[in-house]
Parts: sequence; structure tokens; C-alpha cells
Amino acid sequence: MLYGVFMFATDYAIRPDQLAAEAEQRGFESLWLPEHTHIPVSRRTPYPGGTDLPKEYWHTHDLFVALTAAAAATKTLRIASGICLVIERDPITTAKEVASLDFLSNGRFIFGIGGGWNAEEMENHGTEYKKRWRILRERVLAMKEIWTKEEAEYHGDFVNFDKIWSYPKPLQKPHPPVLMGGDGATTFDRVVEFCDGWMPIGMRTANIADRIVDLHRRAESAGRDPKSISVSVFGARPDRAALDELERAGVERAIFGLPAADADTILPLLDQYAKLIQ
Repeated sequence: MLYGVFMFATDYAIRPDQLAAEAEQRGFESLWLPEHTHIPVSRRTPYPGGTDLPKEYWHTHDLFVALTAAAAATKTLRIASGICLVIERDPITTAKEVASLDFLSNGRFIFGIGGGWNAEEMENHGTEYKKRWRILRERVLAMKEIWTKEEAEYHGDFVNFDKIWSYPKPLQKPHPPVLMGGDGATTFDRVVEFCDGWMPIGMRTANIADRIVDLHRRAESAGRDPKSISVSVFGARPDRAALDELERAGVERAIFGLPAADADTILPLLDQYAKLIQ
């Protein structure tokens, strides 16, 4: 099984380039960074975590700037979005950022995506909450056209453009792996149709082994090889017995959470997690 770490890369935490270098040195396979462009002060949408919204949600660096810093400081570590809020992003611009980052990192990018939970945040970007999944689907499909076609075009209800040229193309072919975050009623529909993997949140997903069996069944029913769909658990419990259980269930990658904190806090945690993966 592969092992990664994730952290909200904020202006008061360890720098993403330092974190990446330290993670690579300890043998981790990947570093995952979340994103929020902002948080509306109204706080209308309740935080899914059930507590007050932690301040790291409105202190994050730009996702692709932080990931570029992480890539520049490492050689083998995979850099990943965990998750990218595609519903808040222009697909042509995002396709360019993904392709550029993958190209400049020598094919080390993993594109974790999700629909988000903060309705007023996405509304500020022009996305209606109830339409977010339809918008996400079209934007991902449009980006795939841009990544894989010399002259790309897409015509949908929410994304519409005639033939364009856009380079660079991603170094990974046909494109970086697209992993769908979440575990909602229709998540597997999206995973099977247009994603390369599923990335549930460990603490919020019960019976992971049964869920993976269901995912494979859905894939086969759609005529897709279940082996073409990876499973990564975001926020995996740092416990050897729990990790062994995930591996037996067919999980490919476990991703440990780190607090948005300084190096004095983070480095001992990395050392602690590293002992689990050796």
C-alpha cells in the first residue's frame, strides 16, 4: 500500500516546499493539499465536521502555487490536490494549470476533485449548489478533451467552446489520474463514468470493504474493469491494524492528516507516521 500525507497549507503553517521535502525524505509517496479560495463571513452553510469552522479554511495558499513549490523541492514525491474545487474554477484555465504542473513536475501530479460543501462560497464563483455535480461533470469532461486533443472542443449545458489550442499537454498519458472525493449516494456514478479512482474520507466512511465491493460491481455493470479504479482513503487512521485492514479491503493508498502547524509540530508527527510505513 502507498502512503501519503495531507495538510491545509496556510500562511502560518510549515511551508509546502519544506513539508514536501521532509515527507519525501521519510519515504512518503504523496503530499495532498486542499483548497478554498475564501470563506464567506456569513457562515450560512454549517461545517460538516460538526464544530466551528477551523481557521485554516480561510488561510490557505493558492492550491497550484503551493503544489508547484512542493514539486520544485522534491524529485520523486507525488503532489496532489485533495481536493480541488472544480466547481469554483474555469475549466480552460484549470486544464492549463493541471497540465503545466504535471509537465513541470515530470508527471507527478494526482488530480483529486470534489463538489464542495459551502454553498455561499461556490455561489460567489457563480455556481448554484444544486447544480454543482452537473457542472463538475462537464468541466472534467471538457478538461479531458483539452488534455488529450490537439484541437479540443466541448459543447454542454455549462461548458461550451469551439476548437481551441492549449499546451502543454500533461506528461502522464492520457492525463493525470482523476480521483473523486466523497461518499454520497451518486459518488460511484461519477467515479465509474469519468474518474480513475475513488477517495473517501476515512473517518466518515463505514464498511469500506463492502463499499469497494459495491464499487467493483458498479464498474463491471458499466463494462469497466474494476482494476482501472484505484481507492485512496483520505484521513486514514494512523494505526497499523487499521491500515492492514484497509490493505486487505483493496485500498491502494492511505493518506494521513497533519494539522496546519509549524515545523516543530509537524516533523515529529511525520516521524511517527513514518514508523508505520517502514
